[in-house]
Amino acid sequence: QVQVVESGGGLVQAGGSLRLSCRASGRTASSCAMGWFRQAPGKEREFVAAISWSTRFRNYSESSKGRFTISRVNALNTVVLQMDSLNPEDTAVYYCAAVWDRSGSGVYTRSSQYTYWGQGTPVTVSS
Repeated sequence: QVQVVESGGGLVQAGGSLRLSCRASGRTASSCAMGWFRQAPGKEREFVAAISWSTRFRNYSESSKGRFTISRVNALNTVVLQMDSLNPEDTAVYYCAAVWDRSGSGVYTRSSQYTYWGQGTPVTVSS
């Protein structure tokens, strides 16, 4: 079992930045690919960014590319999502997810590919 806990959400003005953190714990946490998803009110959960456990591979959604950066500190089993140039359309609950990955190169963009999920952290961007 892997436990996933997010932190760092909050309220920010348009154009500002936020840094979300996600810590995974458990016996296989260090071998998990991880990703961020978000869900706005009345909308489906959507992919934001993902990173392999080897840290060599990353993937971003079109809406996050160029503004968000995903990184990972394996010694701490922590993944960070740095979000810059935020706009009101980024308002959502952000979820971190993890899945055990044997290869170390897996980067997953579909929510169905993930096994473990955090409770979510809300992000509100005011105009």
